[in-house]
Amino acid sequence: MREPMRWPREAWIPLLAGVLWLWRAPEHGLMGFLFSIVPGCMLLGSGVSMLLMPGDRRIAQFAAAGGVLGVVFALPAFVQVGFLAGCLLIAISVAGFVAAGVHSVRLEPTQDDVPDPVPSLWLAAQVAADEALLSWMLARMALPQRDEQVRVEREVTAARELFESRGWLEKPVAYHASPPPLERVSLRPTRVRGIKFEHLWFESGYEPHAGEPGRERWLSYASNRTAHAWVLRDAGPDRPWLVCIHGYVMGWPLLDLSLFPPELFRDRLGLNMIVPTLPLHGRRSLGRQSGEGFFRGDVMDMIHAEAQAMWDLRRMLGWVREQSDAPIGVYGISLGGYNAALLACLDDSLACAIAGVPVADFARIVFRHAPPLHLRDVVDAGLVEERMRELKRVVSPLVLEPRVAPDRRWLFAGVADRIVPPDHVRDLWRHWGRPPITWYQGSHLSFRAHPEVGAFVHRALRESGLTAAG
Repeated sequence: MREPMRWPREAWIPLLAGVLWLWRAPEHGLMGFLFSIVPGCMLLGSGVSMLLMPGDRRIAQFAAAGGVLGVVFALPAFVQVGFLAGCLLIAISVAGFVAAGVHSVRLEPTQDDVPDPVPSLWLAAQVAADEALLSWMLARMALPQRDEQVRVEREVTAARELFESRGWLEKPVAYHASPPPLERVSLRPTRVRGIKFEHLWFESGYEPHAGEPGRERWLSYASNRTAHAWVLRDAGPDRPWLVCIHGYVMGWPLLDLSLFPPELFRDRLGLNMIVPTLPLHGRRSLGRQSGEGFFRGDVMDMIHAEAQAMWDLRRMLGWVREQSDAPIGVYGISLGGYNAALLACLDDSLACAIAGVPVADFARIVFRHAPPLHLRDVVDAGLVEERMRELKRVVSPLVLEPRVAPDRRWLFAGVADRIVPPDHVRDLWRHWGRPPITWYQGSHLSFRAHPEVGAFVHRALRESGLTAAG
């Protein structure tokens, strides 16, 4: 991390925005006070924290979230206190939001083999969007309690002994059993946002290895036993296929088909699409939030989620190959990029693997984003980052060797990504033998706003033989 500035200038913006929110609140009655207190306190507290506690990454998250809530909570002000007052509240909230991005960019270190961010208000706004999303995800995430951490550590210790005795730590590819072909699938025509597609589902059949810690708990997740995917295809046996793997907290058609628009991939580029739902996501969720359980720090659940993802994806690839001999590529975003990279280590026949802003190291991402009190409990239980990373070798794209040809591996990443820091993509790029990569001046959520990313994906599909030139 860069040396934090003792009195960062951007701190005064959320501080003053919070003061303005709270200063006028009593004049607007009880309702006005209730609408003012949340964004006002978050912006004021974040500004003060930037001044008094420089260097804490979470401050930017709260400042960005306060800015977003300020815009939302200012809307009733147009009716309650007039147009100009409403515009003022929105303006100061937006200013606080952008200041959060400026502060976040200031804190991050430079990285070898990663282009430096070019400071601008546009970059700051993109970074602030990442920070606001992080605050929302962390606020909703159900984390293991202290006694659960003891259980997690015991499972890790037992699993390490088992994995080492079976040779999986030395040869992690052997951890992944070959799944049987799909004999029974269900398909139902449906639509969302006016897009027609087929909902495919089947019994996953995945089970952790006999004797693995956490096996019975994983098998008790009833909704996760059924695999789901969205299929968009046209007639013709020679139409290439693209496996599109969604990110964390997604897994629903409306979100997935917005991330991978059929208007582009199916209609313009002439590809059939299959969009799988990852374990613990969408219809496979365990709780209120899609993806809950994936990154909560339960190590064996994280390993089993990835192992099942690979099992289900390989079964889906077998089903696709029964339909056609046309080439198949895989394209994943964020958590989907991790799965695309891992799938490229287990399948010999993929035409290409495109990993967009991919997570590359689960242990690193957990220890970066988890709340400090949670990390204290984790470390007190004996589960340090390196122990978690060692066990996750069996599902790590940084350890397994890719089977896709070097000229068919493609990556893109944002130089100021706050959800998946750039060093993840840099490390995967190095492990993959430094294949084509594009870095854009943006954050995790903003890749669609950068034309060079779309051009890069089109190039990857074209040079991999999935789409025609032009």
